[in-house]
Amino acid sequence: MRKNALKVLVLLTVLFGGLTGGMGSSGVLRAETPSEALLYKSTLILITGGSEIKMQPGEVKVITVQAQNSGSESWSNDGPRFISIFTYGPKYRKSEFDPGTWLASDQVKRLIEPGVAPGEVGSFQFELRAPITPGIYSEGFRLASEATAWLEGGEFTLNIRVAESFEGAIGTEASAVAGTATEATVVNLTRTPVVKIISKSAEKIKAVAGKTISFTVLVENAGANDWKNFGVEAPQFLIASGAQNRYSHKSWDGSLAYLEKKVIKPGEQATAQFFFTAPTNNGLQTAKFYLQANGERAEAGEILIPVEVTGGAGEALTAPLEVELPPVVTLMAEPMMRVGILTVDEETDNEVIVSSAESGFRLVEEGGRELGNFKIGDRVRTAYVEGRYEYSGPGVAGVATRPLRYEPTVFGAVMTVMNFDRRVTREAEFEDNRFINNLEIRANSSNDTVWLINELPIEDYLGGLAETSNLSRTEFQKALMTAARTYAYYHYEHLTRHRESGFHVDAYRDQVYLGYGQAERNPMIVAGVEATRGEIVTYGEETAVTAYFSRSNGRTRDWSEVWNGVVPYSVSVAVPCDEGKVMWGHGVGMSASGAICLAKEGKSYEEILKYFYTGVEIERKW
Repeated sequence: MRKNALKVLVLLTVLFGGLTGGMGSSGVLRAETPSEALLYKSTLILITGGSEIKMQPGEVKVITVQAQNSGSESWSNDGPRFISIFTYGPKYRKSEFDPGTWLASDQVKRLIEPGVAPGEVGSFQFELRAPITPGIYSEGFRLASEATAWLEGGEFTLNIRVAESFEGAIGTEASAVAGTATEATVVNLTRTPVVKIISKSAEKIKAVAGKTISFTVLVENAGANDWKNFGVEAPQFLIASGAQNRYSHKSWDGSLAYLEKKVIKPGEQATAQFFFTAPTNNGLQTAKFYLQANGERAEAGEILIPVEVTGGAGEALTAPLEVELPPVVTLMAEPMMRVGILTVDEETDNEVIVSSAESGFRLVEEGGRELGNFKIGDRVRTAYVEGRYEYSGPGVAGVATRPLRYEPTVFGAVMTVMNFDRRVTREAEFEDNRFINNLEIRANSSNDTVWLINELPIEDYLGGLAETSNLSRTEFQKALMTAARTYAYYHYEHLTRHRESGFHVDAYRDQVYLGYGQAERNPMIVAGVEATRGEIVTYGEETAVTAYFSRSNGRTRDWSEVWNGVVPYSVSVAVPCDEGKVMWGHGVGMSASGAICLAKEGKSYEEILKYFYTGVEIERKW
């Protein structure tokens, strides 16, 4: 990153190209086959600027591109087929705009995200340095999969005008020399941006050493000037000696995060997502980042992220805490939810095969007897056959009479059900077979259903819910996640619905839970969870039953209209924006579409909850 460079997020004029063809003489991309070309397609979707980019001679600007993966093959920013941007039209052209930070003179930058599945959106960010010679330039680029194929639909052109002079950028005299500008001009050029941090996706993170962490921040322009660019800076990354920052991530390239808006005006809010890596040493450490706008660090823009690292080098267990944290309020321990995620039947050949790419793990019989201890990557099979539990794995095999548990040696590590893929058996978009923490195979008390149960902290459970879109309104997300947390906690307290099966909530009939992949794809939903961590809805100091549904037809329903009994906080309320529409769902409690309307009107999540649930309070329990 060049501190003195003017970094502006620029609207791209995107010219779509329909040609496909193999890359030739450079040897970077060999001749593609027709089948490979069909796998790699893109739709360029980010349009964040005008038809012409204006630059001063020698000026540096940051360009942002976003493209949807419209092919059938996942994209990666690493490995033999990583996705990157090449110069194009003609291909392998050496560009005058290469500032020396590109991968090569004809290959610009890699994809930022570690992986982009079909249908998801990937991002690229790179610098242009204007040549000294004024003029109008047309710079062509195209997305490509390394050694595989040019991406159909991935061609775009930047039209750039390099000015004859500084066009008034320094005072009113175009020929002004540095140091001769008037005092008023200097003030205009050095106004410090002011930021207000509204919410962060987490106040504290617990992660396995070396794991990629996705972090999202919602901010407000609290100053008096427009922001013409916005980003996140990692100052520790800017080390002249080339020393490695322990939080470094392969996506880092200049400003780490960006916006899809051209200008952020005073009072407007903006969101940025960025990635960093958990250090390799165990212990509580603090990652430090800074928000910047218009090329400057923003006032009140420091982001401190405490990271508790597990599974790292033992000698660093006493790593120093780099910032004093606020005192901890005494609250109850975070509940561990038990979620029925899968019935073990013909879909998985009546067995489950579990592994982990993050942690070793144990197989334990209920009651504590250890049956095996396994390494990262080992696969262990379990099944329930004729009243007993069978198990087998590297070096072990046997039978047990009690339910079997897969327990990672690193708490919170991700476990994968290797023989379950929703894309294959349920025609889903994602496999969604990864789950945080313990897995357990258990037959219910009637022995007519065998369940795979996920046992994990309740906040991680909420992050894996698929109850709303990642792009829905922030206050609505917070309201919905608080309602979902309350619903889950009520069943945790009462074990009302699934007692005979040994879990609290069903991943389908109660709240749709897809696991770790869902949380990875939806950082804003996770941010809504973290912003309301531990908060539940109560009525008369008791946990409320916070039913919710998709849409009413103008009003919600009393509890007694749909189910038996009277619930004083679950009474009918008007939902004007649902008027005249067809009701979707049972109609009791919170209308999601109505809550979104209230969020659009500027209502907070507390106000939304108290509107739909009469006479309730919001209480933090853990």
